Order: sequence, then C-alpha cells, then structure tokens
Amino acid sequence: MGERVTSNGTDAPVTVGIDLGTQSVRVVLVEEDGAEVSSGSAPLTSERSDEVRHEQDPESWWEAVGEAAREATKDLGGRPVDGLAICSTSGTILLADKEGRPLTPAIMYNDGRAAKEAETAQEVGHELWDSLGYKISGSYALPRLLWLLEHGFGEGASRMMHQADFVASRLAGEPVGTDWSHALKTGWDLVNERWPEGVMEHLGVPVGLLPPVVRPGTDLGEVSARAAEHTGIPAGTPIRAGMTDSCAAQIAAGALEPGRWNSVLGTTLALKGVAPKLLRDPAGVVYCHRHPDGGWLPGGASSTGAGVIPEMFPDADLQALNGEAEKRGPSSAVFYPLATKGERFPFSAPEARSFWEGEPEDEVDRYRAVLEGVAFVERLCFAHLDSLGAEVSGPVSSTGGGARSRLWSQIRADVLGMPVIVPRSSEGSVGMAILARAGSGPVAETATSMSGTKWEFEPEGSNGGLAENFERLADAFVERGFIHEDLAHRARLDG
Repeated sequence: MGERVTSNGTDAPVTVGIDLGTQSVRVVLVEEDGAEVSSGSAPLTSERSDEVRHEQDPESWWEAVGEAAREATKDLGGRPVDGLAICSTSGTILLADKEGRPLTPAIMYNDGRAAKEAETAQEVGHELWDSLGYKISGSYALPRLLWLLEHGFGEGASRMMHQADFVASRLAGEPVGTDWSHALKTGWDLVNERWPEGVMEHLGVPVGLLPPVVRPGTDLGEVSARAAEHTGIPAGTPIRAGMTDSCAAQIAAGALEPGRWNSVLGTTLALKGVAPKLLRDPAGVVYCHRHPDGGWLPGGASSTGAGVIPEMFPDADLQALNGEAEKRGPSSAVFYPLATKGERFPFSAPEARSFWEGEPEDEVDRYRAVLEGVAFVERLCFAHLDSLGAEVSGPVSSTGGGARSRLWSQIRADVLGMPVIVPRSSEGSVGMAILARAGSGPVAETATSMSGTKWEFEPEGSNGGLAENFERLADAFVERGFIHEDLAHRARLDG
C-alpha cells in the first residue's frame, strides 16, 4: 500500500485495533476521523474440536497476530501510533505460568465440557449472580476454569488468562491485567468491582490465579522491542485494555446511547445495548457489561447465526443465492438455525438443536428460511429485553459478516419493525482502534465522531407472510418448552 495523504497530513497519528476471532485474526490501523488506513489478517488453523470439545493453541494466536500486524503496518513508515487495544471471544481462557507461557490449550467459548461445573458455580454463588442479574452457564469462563483445575491442569499455573490477555502480555513482554468486559464471565463482581473471594474459595479457585482487572481503555503496558520486531507495531506503543468482541462491534457501530442496539451477526448472533441501570434477568440469559463511560451494556448471545450457512451451502455462490432469494416472498418452510448444539438467548436450552417446520421448495427457499430464522430469533431476543425494561426503540446497527447481505438486513428490518443500519465499519478491530483512541476518556463521544453509516434499511410494507412464519417458529418453541406463551405473544409481528 502506498503512502496515504489525509486531511491531517501523512504524519497524522493512528491507533491499532486487534480482533482475535474464532477462525482468524484481524489488525487495522485507523485515523482520528475513523478512516481505515490499512489492515491485515491471518487464519487460525489450530482448532481441535468435536461435538463438545473446542480448543486452540494459544501460540497460534501470537503467530497470527504477528502475520496480520506485519501486513497492516508494512507501509506505516514513521507515522506515530497512539495506542492499541484488543478484543477477543468472550469466555475463552487458558492457564499460564508466571512468565505468561501457556500450560494448557485454550478452552474456547463454545467448548461444552464444563456443564457440571457450571451447575456447581451457579449453586455456590447464586446470591451474587442474582444480584448481578445473570446465571452461570456452560458458555461462561468460570466453569471452564473449574474444569481445568479439577482435571489437574492447575499444577504450576500462576495466571488464568483470557484470549486478549495472552496476546496483550506477549506484546508487553510480561503478564498484564485484564479488562472488566473479558472478566465478566469469569465471575468478576461488576457492581463492587472485585473478585468475589468467598465464592472463589468455596469453588476451589485460588484468587491469586485471577488477573488484576481494570476499566477498558486503561493503559496496561507498552509494546516491547521483541514484540515490535514480531508485529511491526512500534516499540513503546501504549497497550490499552480492550473489551469482548461483541462490545468491540458495539463501539465500532457507535451504538452507545439508550434505545440503540448493535447486533453482531457472525457465526453466532450477539446483541448489545445501553441502559442507565443494571438489568436483572430471572432467566439468566441477559447479562450486563459495564459501560466504560458509566451505566451498563445489556445483551446476550444466541447460538443462531451465519455459522450454519457454510455447512448447509458449502459450494454455493452466496451472492447468487442472495439475488434469487431477494426475488422471493417469505419462505414456504420455517427453520431454527442453530450454529452449535444448545441455545443461550433468548432462552437457555442446552439440549436445543436445529429443526424444520415444513419442507423448503428448493435451495433458494432453504437459504431464505435460514435468513428469516435468525431474524425471528433476534425479534424474540428484543421481546425478552423489552420484558426486562430495556429501551428497544432502535435503530439497530448490524455488524459482523452477515451484515454484508443487503437482503438479510432488509428481512431483519421488516421482522424487527425498526431501522437496521450497517455502519461504515462492522469490525471489532475498528472498535478497538476507537477504544485505543479514547483511552481513559469518554468512549461514546469518540465512537460517535469516528463511526459512520454505510447502508440504512427501513421496514417495508406488509409483513403478513413473515408474521405467519414467525408464529410457526414461536409456537414450536412454546411446544418444546423453550419459551412461555406470553413471550411469544409479546413478540408477535402485529403486536
């Protein structure tokens, strides 16, 4: 990439955002106005998985970060870098020694081996979790930590690390702390801002194993000379505490005001909004991150999403499928598109699996049913949030890979009954570059000035066919005991 001349000149500072995903790492350089200067990416290919086991080699993250960062910074020249921040998958952890070297594989966010440990953690700490408004499930990091310790992996361990912590530590050249966003699912008390020592001791978790926790945007350290050589990011660049991937996308979208929501439509679907007060969910499927500026970021993560598409249509021309599906009306069949076994939001059902109601006419009809099914689940998510007192007036910013489909965004606008906005950037990495720019200052203000809109979709006309399909799916959920009739009624498209 050649030298880029900007309104601020070629010496204008940039910030770096790093997104550690499931399948790849992405690194971006972003200017003060939010414009992306350059980027790099690298695949993650070390995953070992079966139906319940999902692991990665942490060293593969570091190698991929080096590859992606060198690509992004190859034309940096002497431009100053004002900071970097990292987002990663929520609930992914490992154990490391005192030097930060991994002693275990990374147990990924979708690993299902800690179901019993989740029940134990929930029972032991239920009073605290109730006060924080959530329930410990198998998708949380705390049960995975218990599983590692109970299976003898704690010997010699000095630090539990989240995915972002490991890479930040490698960049700094020594172990660093974590942010309160990644720490939430490990049991961090967001109200009192501390690790709950009594609960941890009862569970057999040494408190000394847990990292120090800071506000997102706080300086954790600086890029070391050795890390600079590996990544191309200048030595001395401030490393700032990041947030989880869905929070990062929310920042990128600028969806940090009450009423606005961000839907991350990637392999799975995650929703994040803003609330002045902590939302407490008796069902335990909604949890609240802390807003870096004060207040709360409620949301939840579904197991539906775009992850089923490559499995169901491995050799298809998706662009052509989108074009053909756009010419059709609502699908003749209804599909519940789970990317993995078990549902987390808008209901908790570890036993849930994908299912059909009716038979699709052809591949195009089958594809459209997937798009509609995710939109229907998303509507149920908003209905559940509304029942808790959240403001869900919209608009909805759409980020993640699924946001690239204009058809999908229009279907979701029609189903949700509110505008769907695709921001200029749908990347968590850009959200982290924005957070790195804000540092310890107001994140919402910085995000507003740096984000922009690419597309906007308004609800269109009659949605009779979509309403019928939605009711078919909602009725199927009621019959299976996944949701109550009152939630199905609240969520009706003509309600």
